[in-house]
Amino acid sequence: MGDLDNVLKNAELFDGLSPTELQSIAGISLEKRFRAGETITRQGDEDDHLFVVCEGFVEVSLSGPLPGSDSRAVVHLGRGQIFGEMALVDQGPRSATVRSTADNTVVQAIGRQAFMDLCDRNHHLGYVVMRNMAADLSFKLRHRNLTGR
Repeated sequence: MGDLDNVLKNAELFDGLSPTELQSIAGISLEKRFRAGETITRQGDEDDHLFVVCEGFVEVSLSGPLPGSDSRAVVHLGRGQIFGEMALVDQGPRSATVRSTADNTVVQAIGRQAFMDLCDRNHHLGYVVMRNMAADLSFKLRHRNLTGR
């Protein structure tokens, strides 16, 4: 099993998928590399990719509600963690900016249409990923409501 297969296998979003289904996910993934400080996604931009961190680290930050207001780091993510998952659900703008914080950060990008096509061919895969995504988003929303952040 290759390194990408291991990363996908250990990513919570893909928990419950078979090795063959994980290989299908790997087959629609596109590797992207970033240096420290490079922007991967920008809050408000249109994009339709989910990203899986394979190497390095990224910082997710939110801008304030007023133009020109400071941004604040919300979370740091590393190997096996995912960002941009809402792009698979809707076609809305990015809700946060994500920057690489380490040189040689490697992410796998999964496009919305390629993912939807894969789900059309394999309903089990689509069900498992969407169930996992719903559980994760529910946890984040509940945490936000309880902490006020």
